Amino acid sequence: MKSDVCMKLLNLGCGSRYHASWTNIDFVSTCEAVVAHNLLQGIPMENECFDVVYHSHVLEHFTKIDGELFLQECYRVLKPNGIIRIAIPDLEQIAREYLKNLELALQGNEKAKHNYNWIMLEMYDQVVRSKSGGDMAAYIFQPTIPNEEYVFERIGEEGRNLRKFYLSSLDKINIENEENTDKRSLLRKFFSKIKQALKKIIYNDNKNLTYTNLGKFRLGGEIHQWMYDRFSLTQLLTKIGFKDVRVNTAFTSAIAEWNKFELESKDGVIFKPDSLFIEAHK
Repeated sequence: MKSDVCMKLLNLGCGSRYHASWTNIDFVSTCEAVVAHNLLQGIPMENECFDVVYHSHVLEHFTKIDGELFLQECYRVLKPNGIIRIAIPDLEQIAREYLKNLELALQGNEKAKHNYNWIMLEMYDQVVRSKSGGDMAAYIFQPTIPNEEYVFERIGEEGRNLRKFYLSSLDKINIENEENTDKRSLLRKFFSKIKQALKKIIYNDNKNLTYTNLGKFRLGGEIHQWMYDRFSLTQLLTKIGFKDVRVNTAFTSAIAEWNKFELESKDGVIFKPDSLFIEAHK
């Protein structure tokens, strides 16, 4: 494919990962490089104007019906033979991890019991949670994670960064409370201090959510509303009209100089190792 100097590149639902060579769109703009737009209302671009359309961990936040409409929009704005690249949580990978750890846990494997508890959260918490961060955040913010290596293998740098934030915040509290060795007291003070900074990652201010608040949260874009694997996403892309659907890795792509954009990895580290990476052509 031609050099990115000549290509028009579109990054949808970019969050904090964007590149100056791309047109970056998200529901909320965090800086001048990101255009704010509600993607449920379509993509605000003309037909066939981009060589590449990319989105990472966005599609699963749409309902099944809205997800198909969103991919149709991606198809519309792509030039003929343009590339779509999608990264999503991999349902197949989660299911295989669940079954593996279930069998080992039933055999009495202590490590697998902890891994089973985590993979159950991956499978369901992001779908059923009623507060931001859900039980996955509470798991990461335990005083000690019993299977820390496994958890970070699953969720990558985002999990590590949240854990680092927790530990650094806890260290500050320890300094302020050198004479206080009561761990429960420290944790209470810790959660009180970081509530605002985490923007309700763990607890909602109103623990007894009303139906209205619950509805607002469930429709707020955080939860996963559908899941995909390599079969179902291939079927959907083919139905829309895409061709040459292929599973890739975080490092492999038909997009010219893909790795230099550092949208999925940096220095050999994958940001979201639990992902399915798929590309197709228009």
